[in-house]
Order: sequence, then C-alpha cells, then structure tokens
Amino acid sequence: MPDFSVDFRGRTAIVAGAGSGAARAIARALAAAGANVFVNDQNPDRVDAVVDEIRAAGGSAAGMQGDITNRFQVAAMIENARDAFGRIHYLVNGAGVFKAEPLLAMDEWDWRRQIEVNVIGAFFCTQLVARVMADEGGGSILHLSSTAGSPYTLERGVGYVAGKAGMVAMARQAARELAPAGVRVNALLLGHIAEDDMPTVTNPTNALQRAGHVEEVANAALFLLSDAASFITGAAVPVDGGG
Repeated sequence: MPDFSVDFRGRTAIVAGAGSGAARAIARALAAAGANVFVNDQNPDRVDAVVDEIRAAGGSAAGMQGDITNRFQVAAMIENARDAFGRIHYLVNGAGVFKAEPLLAMDEWDWRRQIEVNVIGAFFCTQLVARVMADEGGGSILHLSSTAGSPYTLERGVGYVAGKAGMVAMARQAARELAPAGVRVNALLLGHIAEDDMPTVTNPTNALQRAGHVEEVANAALFLLSDAASFITGAAVPVDGGG
C-alpha cells in the first residue's frame, strides 16, 4: 500500500491514545517521517510497546502512561514531552471509548466515561498544548472523530456518537479561536476502519465496499498535520471509503 510521504524531521508530535488502532498507526507513520513522537496511553504496557516498536524501526520516541481526563496528568504529559524533545509542533487526539449500549439502557458511568474521554480529554489536551504552541509560534492539532456522530448515527452507542460529534464541533471552534496564534485544528471522520479494539464491520456499505486500513488513516493524518495543508483549518475530513 503506498504511503503519503512528508518530512517531519526536527518536529515533535504528541499522540494521545497511541496504544492501539489508528492512533498507533499515526504515531508509527510520524516517526517513519522523521518526527520525534511522544506516546500517550492509559495502558502503560501499550505505551512501552509502541515506543519500543518505533525505536526498533530507527525512529525517535518517548512516552508516558496517563489518563487524559485528568487535567494534571495532561499537563505532566506535555512537560515530559517538552523535556524529552523541546518544542511541540503537533498534537493528535486519538484516544476514544466506545460502548454499544442502547440509549434506554445506558449506564450513567458508561455515558460519563465516553464523554470524559472523547470530549473532555480531547479538550484538556487541545487547550494545554495550544497554549504552548501559541507561545512557540504555532502548530497543528488533529482530532480523530468518526462518521458516527458526523454526519451519521449507529444502531447503538449514544455516548460514542455524542462524544465524536462533540469532537468535531470543538475542532471547528478551536480552529477559529486559535488561528491568530498560528495553530491549525482539523478532524478526521473515520468510517469503517479495521482496528483490533473496535467492532468488526462485515459487508461495509461504502462506495469502495471494504473496510479501511489504519495506514490509510495515517496517510490522511500526516497530510493534515503537515505544511502541505497550511491553508486547511476547521475541516472535518471523511476517511470512509465514500460513506
């Protein structure tokens, strides 16, 4: 599969939720393109695995376990990334929680946890990293959202749909407010992507009639993060095989 090629040498990216799925593929792709990658995940074993994987391939990586719904842990993540690599150029909000429960049976804890990770955690990361970026000359932020929430829905999963829709709205508003500081903010709307930690979709109904690959998400992510997309901000770009 051909990869999008861009030069990220001398740049640093924080990837939240990089322990699995599309976020992990983005972390690997950024490192392969020359970026220093700071890996975050709530699971410490996953952090170590991704860091080791990147380093084994000749890339530059460091990381720490942390819960992005905790503002203080997000602040510590940013400071550790700056200590390791200096200036922060990119942020990928890739953490997500999915619970396939119907609205009428949704447990309050599951509802709150999905909103906390998918919206509040992404907000903490965006706000705190953007403050650093604004002081250091700008940067690029990417939210991994979903076509479930914008523009579609799911048979079940009200917490996930609400959270992912919230990420898109937040990206658009943040793009407007942060533009004067030289910080771009965009979102990817993921359709049926083959990921280990997401439900398997059989017989996808998109135009290409197949599930996407995490590497295809990574290609789109690298483009939007890079200077090649310097005139794109506030966009919600579908990676869904044509709906």
